[in-house]
Amino acid sequence: MPSRTLLTTLLLGLVALCCAACVGSSPTPLAPALRGSIGVPHHGVITDAVELPRQGEGYRLLRNNGVRWGTAGLVAAIQRAAADVARARPGGEPLFVGDLSARFGGAARGHRSHRTGRDADLLLYALTPDGRPVRSPGFIDFGPDGLARIAGGDGAVGVDEHVRLDVERTWLLVKSLVRSPDAHVQWLFFARWLEALVIEYARARGEDPELIWYAESVLLQPGDSTAHADHLHLRVACTPDDFLTGCLGGGPYWPWLPAVPQLVPPPDSDLAAAILDDLLPGGAAAGSRVAAPDGAL
Repeated sequence: MPSRTLLTTLLLGLVALCCAACVGSSPTPLAPALRGSIGVPHHGVITDAVELPRQGEGYRLLRNNGVRWGTAGLVAAIQRAAADVARARPGGEPLFVGDLSARFGGAARGHRSHRTGRDADLLLYALTPDGRPVRSPGFIDFGPDGLARIAGGDGAVGVDEHVRLDVERTWLLVKSLVRSPDAHVQWLFFARWLEALVIEYARARGEDPELIWYAESVLLQPGDSTAHADHLHLRVACTPDDFLTGCLGGGPYWPWLPAVPQLVPPPDSDLAAAILDDLLPGGAAAGSRVAAPDGAL
């Protein structure tokens, strides 16, 4: 008798092949239940997307290119976090929001992910060297000292200017996202040296150690792209309901997030019968079963 693991693998392989052939990665008449964020962030689409307005309390869109659609949870989390920062530290510049996803998802120019409405680029809050809030200069890299150089700047031609990371507002943004009931943050892609500045600031101000642990868990410098020293890349996880309608994601599902459904393998006898019924003509496996006596379970 083949092992349980082998039988499970064979059955799941057959199911996967059937699904790939009949369904693909988007809703069709054959799979009407696929809705919302469908597939993985780098290969998928989205239906019923929610548009992030061009501006709101504490934030502005960086550009008007139409790539501002996401899941309801993603859009609500951005709006809530930007407003939280603006209320906690009034008088500063807004959070500038880069790309989310296109209206129906799929490939977005300049991105490998951002296809299923679960990704958003959040530019970094900045200060002048003497500590005054300044409008974000865009996608510029901040170094380990928290400084970024702007060639030419706003001054005379050829004069370099510097801004520094607003660590306080950046921590407030991370804190709001991690605590948000809407976000279900899976990752905040961020350069490790900037993460160090933000986490040390949180520790120095006596933030809840558990909250800091949450933040350290989701903050990650990606290994397959740029270090993300010029923005925070927010990615939200599939909710249990999303999972049932086509959302996939890889990566860890943190213990503080709602658990997604898990596949429970059937008994060995059912696995074997299901495989043999498909492979043998006339349902030979079913016909070979011995009927139980009357009254037997």
